[in-house]
Amino acid sequence: MKPKQSKNLEIAAPAFSGLAMTVLSLLLVTNPTSKGSAEMKLPDEHSIRRHLEQIVGERRPYSSDQHLNKVLRYIEDTFKKLGYEIERYPFSFSGKTYDNIIARKKGMRSNDKIIVGAHFDSVPGSPGADDNASGVAVMLELARILADRSWNHTIEFIGFHMEEWNMIGSNAYAEKLKEEKIKVHGMISLEMVGYVSDEPKSQKLPPGFGFFFPNVGNFIGIVGNMRSIKLANTFKTEMKSISDLPIEKLILPFNGIPVPATRLSDHSPFWDRGFPALLITDTSFYRNPNYHGANDTIETLNLPFMTKVTEGTSKALIALDEME
Repeated sequence: MKPKQSKNLEIAAPAFSGLAMTVLSLLLVTNPTSKGSAEMKLPDEHSIRRHLEQIVGERRPYSSDQHLNKVLRYIEDTFKKLGYEIERYPFSFSGKTYDNIIARKKGMRSNDKIIVGAHFDSVPGSPGADDNASGVAVMLELARILADRSWNHTIEFIGFHMEEWNMIGSNAYAEKLKEEKIKVHGMISLEMVGYVSDEPKSQKLPPGFGFFFPNVGNFIGIVGNMRSIKLANTFKTEMKSISDLPIEKLILPFNGIPVPATRLSDHSPFWDRGFPALLITDTSFYRNPNYHGANDTIETLNLPFMTKVTEGTSKALIALDEME
């Protein structure tokens, strides 16, 4: 997540009263009937841990280039071993060139894209386990368990670079897709998906949202904009089928601008260019006290929870692929 965001979100009460009514009405939208899912492999908790062990550690341009580049190569090598078509998508920032890492499998029926992304950089001084080694580990495990699937739409798993510098890598790629008039069937950003707590009041919320969401931080959140309602409903339906995986869904107007914290990941450049996109998250600094700190370590993550998130997301991706 972007490091400059204040943890004490201050938004005027009148704006939230109107927003709260909008959220309430959208939460009542009937979920579509699932179209089912093809046979798939199940995620492996040990595989997720192995990914985390390779990724965790400061990953910041200039201050920790060595480990950052090691992680970039690890993601690329993992994708290659799974048999995907690999692309490094370069972009420029401040006179230097950086790469997003893309694993692609072309669709049998459509070139429209399904994109699953997670950023692999971190902030200075933090091992970045939840933020965002957790999202990368889940993405890599999704790529593994779905590697043998024949896709109707083109699937892309993308390691995004420089998210912590205001989503520079995902901005570059989303702009490319817009310029080339490529259709995105759905984009999923995996952003901090490993921290949970069953303690009362462990879940913080923006002002006004306590009326609609629990104060116990044991759920995974699905956040979408107005264009993404159908996508969010599909994901909630499929992910709720996983036993003991609480799901909360939030749909926001105006591309999340009234609640800036909901824009702090790689989905927001896709929202801003008119693509349907979702944020899958444990809610970041609203729950995790180790956010952007030295204590954001593997030991603080809940791997069984991450495994369930992986399984639920894989089912949702298959259902999305089966939709026209």
